[in-house]
Amino acid sequence: MDDSVASTAASKLAVAEATAVQRPRIVIVGAGFGGLEAARHLGRVEADVAVIDCRNFHLFQPLLYQVATAVLSPADIAAPIRSILEPQRNTRVVLERVSGVDIPGRAVLIGERRVPYDQLVIATGARDAYFGHDEWASVTSALKSIEEATAMRRRILMAFERAEDSDDEAERRRLLTFVIIGGGPTGVELAGALAELATAALARDFRRIDPRTRRIVLVEAGPRLLPSFPPRLSKVAERGLRQLGVELRLGGPVSHCDAEGAVIGDDRIESRTLIWAAGVVASPAAVWLDVKPGHGGRVPVGPDLTLPGHPEIFVIGDTAEVLGSPLPGVAPVAKQQGSYVAQVIASRLSGERQPGPFRYHNLGSVAAIGRRQAVVDFGWVRLTGRIAWLIWAVAHIYYLIGFRNRIAIAINWLWTYLTNERGARLITGPD
Repeated sequence: MDDSVASTAASKLAVAEATAVQRPRIVIVGAGFGGLEAARHLGRVEADVAVIDCRNFHLFQPLLYQVATAVLSPADIAAPIRSILEPQRNTRVVLERVSGVDIPGRAVLIGERRVPYDQLVIATGARDAYFGHDEWASVTSALKSIEEATAMRRRILMAFERAEDSDDEAERRRLLTFVIIGGGPTGVELAGALAELATAALARDFRRIDPRTRRIVLVEAGPRLLPSFPPRLSKVAERGLRQLGVELRLGGPVSHCDAEGAVIGDDRIESRTLIWAAGVVASPAAVWLDVKPGHGGRVPVGPDLTLPGHPEIFVIGDTAEVLGSPLPGVAPVAKQQGSYVAQVIASRLSGERQPGPFRYHNLGSVAAIGRRQAVVDFGWVRLTGRIAWLIWAVAHIYYLIGFRNRIAIAINWLWTYLTNERGARLITGPD
């Protein structure tokens, strides 16, 4: 009897193993907004899902500037990927950096390691672009990761500390001058937050300097700020920043950056803190897939977000350029694309009819100007002032992952709004 039971158990195990091997393999590269959304929607499909990322956390990038300006702590805007996907028994997380894709062999490459796939989703996002001046990266502060945000926070706070200790008036002015390059939403929000940090939170902390005498210069090569917004809202943003004491330089690109300042047109601005918020380029996915990159290094994809000639490969978010339908590089686009790709894959596996071409539903654009006003463009209605700021705040809390993070940020914002205090003014990291 024991031999019979053992034989039956072995047979069942062999069948289970054979079934597991036959299950479709879905690999998602990148756990940003798009990749994580796809993974979450694939939690119930009969397939094995692998999510590969070089970080063990999902980062809410739109609020990185608040880490850089000491409003929030890094943990407030990040959540562990494994915790997010823990309820999904068909999903595993691989903490590695992808080095390429073997399309003929249908495998993602991690050094010498191969991760086979039947369906592949690439959602690796974007990195900073310096428009042919990569040497500027060493003298400017970027804002695409937690490490960059905390380094920027250190650089900003140390500028005030060193100005306090300096007896050289010229060096003190240089330390208290901050140049932000790029007048899109990131640049505008950074400028407003930095102005309020100096004017309110730091105003009484020093004895030899007055932080309110700081000079913040926001540079935009185009004729107006927030070029993706309607002109009227751009004017509102410009007026709001000027009221906060931000100096605007519009219609002239930066031609040179170094450790002591930047050149804008024919004018040189002496500054120890240059912040880069001017543009992005897609991750090297086009190189992995051996395709000619589109605008900003993006991978050209069809209306169903697949690589032409390879229906098993999807590219989404900031990594993708949808042919004939350019889309902004914002979180709602990536999330909607992640959800769409999951629907396509699920329908393929179940044999059901696949959804039609991807269509982006524009939920509007928002940008904060300090902690009391913002601009909101819903297309059918455009709002400014405090009501717009409230909508901006609710929208950001809604898109955050995790109840704890939502509560923590809401409390932080309320405290900052009422008291002007910023509790995350920590100078950390190497000098």
